Amino acid sequence: MQPAAEQMRQVAVFGATGSIGTSALDVIARHPGRMRASVLAAGRNVEALLRLCQAHRPDHAVVADPACLPLLRDGLRQAGLPTRAHAGDEALRALAAGPECDTVVAAIVGAAGLGSTLAAASAGKRLLLANKESLVLAGELVIAAARRSGAQIVPVDSEHSAVFQCLRSCRPDGVRRLVLTASGGPFRGWDRDRLAQVTPAQAVAHPKWSMGPKISVDSATLMNKGLEVIEAHHLFGLPGERIDVLVHPQSLVHALVEYVDGSTLAQLGLPDMRTALAVGLGWPERLDSGVAGLDLLAQGRLEFEAPDLHAFPCLRLAREALAAGGTAPAVLNAANEEAVSAFLQGRIGFLAIPALVEDVLAALPALPAASLDALLAADADARRLTRDRIDPTAPRTATA
Repeated sequence: MQPAAEQMRQVAVFGATGSIGTSALDVIARHPGRMRASVLAAGRNVEALLRLCQAHRPDHAVVADPACLPLLRDGLRQAGLPTRAHAGDEALRALAAGPECDTVVAAIVGAAGLGSTLAAASAGKRLLLANKESLVLAGELVIAAARRSGAQIVPVDSEHSAVFQCLRSCRPDGVRRLVLTASGGPFRGWDRDRLAQVTPAQAVAHPKWSMGPKISVDSATLMNKGLEVIEAHHLFGLPGERIDVLVHPQSLVHALVEYVDGSTLAQLGLPDMRTALAVGLGWPERLDSGVAGLDLLAQGRLEFEAPDLHAFPCLRLAREALAAGGTAPAVLNAANEEAVSAFLQGRIGFLAIPALVEDVLAALPALPAASLDALLAADADARRLTRDRIDPTAPRTATA
């Protein structure tokens, strides 16, 4: 008997113009007989979104800012595309939950991605989760929604994808601990005196990964790794004390899983997001991602070291927020987003980021996270308090 023809996968790419979105579209375009981009969404970059629509011809295109809708609609019409134009978070949620897609690549940066992520999880979609803030802000709600609906969450952070792949060989109760790796960012080995002089341009120049400004700064402060610890807790059900972090500057070993029998499995590969995206799009099958294989002889040594929590306290702050539970991770995430934004604008110095986050966490004790409204309220309070603590006249080298 001939196997039944595989149904064409309809993929919504949210955050299509960013680095993860464009990597996802690259993988999708390599498999035209198996999948297509049915929905593309971006923030305010209409020109880039129109170029993607011309290349991939989706059924729907969405801009986050309603003020950009006329420009998107006119651009689609002038290009002769039948793609329907939409705007705003409500449109994103409706498309994520509706029949327009069966798979959602959630790559919108920050808390703005929560609504569409939760909608996709609630609707039982395959969710390729690149928006770690959704799990940091409302991890219990997202995971519970996925369990109720039968949604399959496949993480596409390289570290969580590595854990996902390693865990396929064993039941979860056989795991002793997870180890996430961190490149160390552009300032690995720097002390606080040097870090006080860091500029935004230096912070976004990551030595290994091509990422957006916010994620690049999070990598430089190690907050990105702290958020990933919280995310791993929700994705894999392990307490924070069984999730470790090692600095691995080569960025070839993405994570390790240690089992109770003493064996450890690691996932290795070149630092290219297309590998993790191909895992998410094709699982349990393996797809060509366009990424070359790993030549260990050419790469040379693999090094590992402990993170410097004195110079980079954001990792410690994230662990403390996870331990506190409730609304604390939401406060951590919101304060960090506001502080990073201020740093990128040149309004505060690099070391002010962890100082502000720690201050706001201390000022807003953790409350029960019983509902999405409670989490969003904590998010709003943390943003307001962080903005109040930022002196608009402060020089760039300020440390608090």
